[in-house]
Amino acid sequence: MSSPDRTARARIKDAAMRRFGADGVNRVTLRAIAADAGVSPALVVHHFGSKEGLRRACDAALLEIMHTSRPRDLLQDPAGLAAALEDSADARRYLARSLLDGSAAAAELYHEIVETTEAFLTDAERDGWVRPTADPRARAAVYVSWLLAPLVLESQLATVLEVDDLHGLDSTLRYSRAALEMFTHGVFADDRGLQAWDAVAELRRPR
Repeated sequence: MSSPDRTARARIKDAAMRRFGADGVNRVTLRAIAADAGVSPALVVHHFGSKEGLRRACDAALLEIMHTSRPRDLLQDPAGLAAALEDSADARRYLARSLLDGSAAAAELYHEIVETTEAFLTDAERDGWVRPTADPRARAAVYVSWLLAPLVLESQLATVLEVDDLHGLDSTLRYSRAALEMFTHGVFADDRGLQAWDAVAELRRPR
């Protein structure tokens, strides 16, 4: 494949991720994506076969971002972290819209993200960066759900925080810092809530 072909393919995928993220897969046409990418609809079909093929390519690109990102390295590089947050805005919009669509593909994508996150948190626990847990799977699933909640509730959160673009860097830093503060220092000053939940679990334990 020639360099111009690869460039066209990348432009189409990027345009699709933006369109899918803004309007949802079902409401977007290949013609609209082709226009955004500056190519013909035939070229979109040539590279991806169908809208479903293009959606799968966007899913793969999103997972590639997750698999290749190195969060611990970025923590030592504020400029790199800022650039990564800005560069991933379209991917975050796409992920949020995919989850809202409620398709089988969205369920598979969520499962993949939880799997990747579970492995990441397990490695971080082994390195002493993350506290141990009795239920690594539930920890990963809840952690991912916490991170995705602002994206799924984009409109509501933007209204409450009085911002126009929740995916802008300043807004992202604001809500994500609030989450990191809770993850790092906790919210509750004692463990009475945790003890209550454990007591209920103990009552339901088979005798």
